[in-house]
Amino acid sequence: MPDTPFSLSLHLPDEAATGRLAGRLGAWLRPGDLVALRGDLGAGKTALSRALIRGVTHPDAEVPSPTFTLVQTYDTDLGPLWHFDLYRLSGPDEVIELGWDDARAEAVALVEWPDRLGPLLPADRVEVELAHDGPDSRRATLTGHGTMAARVAAADWTL
Repeated sequence: MPDTPFSLSLHLPDEAATGRLAGRLGAWLRPGDLVALRGDLGAGKTALSRALIRGVTHPDAEVPSPTFTLVQTYDTDLGPLWHFDLYRLSGPDEVIELGWDDARAEAVALVEWPDRLGPLLPADRVEVELAHDGPDSRRATLTGHGTMAARVAAADWTL
């Protein structure tokens, strides 16, 4: 029987709170984990990714958005980390060409626009959905799916 998803919602009053969530998430991730980042354009997916990557590399690390390159890879304290932005892709076959199998085998994967993965979206994942919650604030909903449901439920997400 599949695990029941576990969700929680966090208010992020400002960009600093988004950075704190990214720090918690970065400390929690392990090689092989997938973070599916959801939200409208401008909701903060890239800002969260940038803060997370800087937290597991170096605070001043250059972290360009992968909007045009489609994927950026990083050597981190967690091991390899692949940051995908799939917005411009039309389907899962194009993701394979970006090295998807290598990323899933050994790395943490951050995926913006995960719906483009189609059947490649793994059952075991954490989804972070970001939504505007005021002029400068966001709401983050974290949902653990599959084996990650229990991990999300057990973690301390206090910001």
